[in-house]
Amino acid sequence: MPESTEAPNSGEDARPLVISLCGTYLKKEMQSLYRQIAGLKRHRTVVLAEQLENLEMFPFPDIIRMTKRDRPRPRGNFILRFWYKHVVKQWPPPRPITKEVACYHPYNLPELVAERLPALIHVYYGHKAVKYIWMLMATRVPFVISFHGVDVVKFLDEPLYADTLKVAFNEAERVMARSHSLLDRLRELGCPEEKLRLNRTPIPLDDIAFAERQPPADGAWRIVQACRLIAKKGILTVLDALPAVLSVYPKLRYVLIGTGPMKEEIETAIRERGLGENVKLTGWLDQAGLRGEYARAHAFIHPSQLTEENDQEGVPNSMLEAMAAGLPVVATLHGGIPEAVTDGYDGLLVPERDVEKLADSLLRLLADPELLARLSRNAAASVREKFGHEGQIENLEAVYAEAIQMGAAPLAAAP
Repeated sequence: MPESTEAPNSGEDARPLVISLCGTYLKKEMQSLYRQIAGLKRHRTVVLAEQLENLEMFPFPDIIRMTKRDRPRPRGNFILRFWYKHVVKQWPPPRPITKEVACYHPYNLPELVAERLPALIHVYYGHKAVKYIWMLMATRVPFVISFHGVDVVKFLDEPLYADTLKVAFNEAERVMARSHSLLDRLRELGCPEEKLRLNRTPIPLDDIAFAERQPPADGAWRIVQACRLIAKKGILTVLDALPAVLSVYPKLRYVLIGTGPMKEEIETAIRERGLGENVKLTGWLDQAGLRGEYARAHAFIHPSQLTEENDQEGVPNSMLEAMAAGLPVVATLHGGIPEAVTDGYDGLLVPERDVEKLADSLLRLLADPELLARLSRNAAASVREKFGHEGQIENLEAVYAEAIQMGAAPLAAAP
């Protein structure tokens, strides 16, 4: 694996430089991050990451893999001292500060940033901002953070994580999230209101062919879902709802696209419910394969649900792409989904984990060709209005420009 794919700097590009900072560049499901990184117009970017994956799938000319320092990680009460001095503004702090904590073993992030003199750093995912916060502050470069869903719940039960997250909020120029529901969650976690900005997923609509959906002549309906195979996607709820739908439409097939940790559990559930003839697991598909499945389908299903760990959706990217292709959506009143789907206009929404209402909504959609066609047309129109690629990249770069203008240097570390 190459340490760097950085292209030489010709010195001719005068656009402000933004460092795109990732934990991993990029997992297969991170198509939306790639669209943002590769889609910038008014700013140029260099990617810094701990791990490099799928470079063939996500080609980019300027990618550098960070390395760990050789020196041992410092130990002591640095985080608590910083917290009292710079965030709580209580100095000297209450005595004693006895809890021993370890600053995160740093990568060479400050050196890589110093070599490139960026105007801004964009940290992808909130938990990565927490992980890198002390290195980010050492760079003395303004930064923004984007939250994407799981990072509003991940690690919150770990010691000092919530306090360090507040440090990240305090030091960031702007904090972005993919949906209003995620912004609400960030408010609950203590992010100052004036720093919050909406950062919707950019969808390249020109690459997605629209087709108005009509019932299949032979009754062989295809209902598709594309997602990671994890609990919040509501896949088991779909499997519980299918028997009622199959009693009316026995030729229907549920096509599940994706990979993930629940694969074996889902396969077991399919066998136990006797659904082997009506469920197709495709595994992960590239964009061409995904678009092909959307073209063959009649509707998209996505009954997301809040997990026991309080993991929730923003606005699912796969759902937006399906809508752009003309697929009516049957989904849940969860997270950011109602921000993209209006019940009865471009899809049907039901409560989370409600098997009966999910089945009823599917049956209602399949029984009404006029409803199917109307939701199909409206789905494509509403996504183009709210989530077009050009508009969302423009919004992101407006946040960049705002943060650069603010330009406040991070606070110096406490003694």
